[in-house]
Amino acid sequence: MNILDKITLDKRKEVTLRKGLIPVSQLEQSVLFESPTISLANNLRHSKSGIIAEHKRRSPSKSVINNELNVQDVAKGYEDAGVCGMSVLTDGKYFGGSLDDLLTARASCQLPLLRKEFIIDNYQILEAKAYGASVILLIAAILSRDEIKQFSEFAKSLNLDVLLEVHNEEELHKSIMPSLDMLGVNNRNLKTFEVSLDTSKNLSKLIPDDFVKVSESGISNIEAIKTLQPYGYQGFLIGENFMKTENPGHSATQFIKDLER
Repeated sequence: MNILDKITLDKRKEVTLRKGLIPVSQLEQSVLFESPTISLANNLRHSKSGIIAEHKRRSPSKSVINNELNVQDVAKGYEDAGVCGMSVLTDGKYFGGSLDDLLTARASCQLPLLRKEFIIDNYQILEAKAYGASVILLIAAILSRDEIKQFSEFAKSLNLDVLLEVHNEEELHKSIMPSLDMLGVNNRNLKTFEVSLDTSKNLSKLIPDDFVKVSESGISNIEAIKTLQPYGYQGFLIGENFMKTENPGHSATQFIKDLER
């Protein structure tokens, strides 16, 4: 069983548990549920840098990245740096995140927030909305075509943007549908954890231009972005690069300045 299968199995148990604790009606009555969302896809279309910066404490491939920082400072720092959006890991067991991180980020900045999570149930999409996200992530590797359709259409009904992540051609072909806003190509092989930008390059020509193209994983320098921009990529998810420094906001500021030179 690979890491993704393991996470998904644990996630099913976790969601069943959460549903028993907090009913849907309670999520729908939360203060943030009716608040307007900011479109990450629009921000990326009109940006020179296209940076989506992440808050991530640890990961299965890297163990601890940074446990010292508080979400509030990171969110404010990213906003001051001029990123297009912020990705917030909400998985606890494998990434050390939580829905409270999302709530704190929402209270600290005006950026579009992506709930970075392993979504296998509509309930998690309601949670995303209730805790202040503007965007959800769907991972093609763990979902059927029907599930992608159902979850993406449900997200759109809540005015949430949808970023769908693929790793290969097969996942891409089963996923393309009008209810998606962005198509993300993950350059990390989830079975081996190896990272190659060739994945983004090879899949770029298969992604229709109606979708904003986002490249994820292994983007740690300006060169990587400059290499991918000619392939039509407008979004770049940067996970560990900023978080492994003492001041992610400052690192992001410097990175964007250098990129826009």
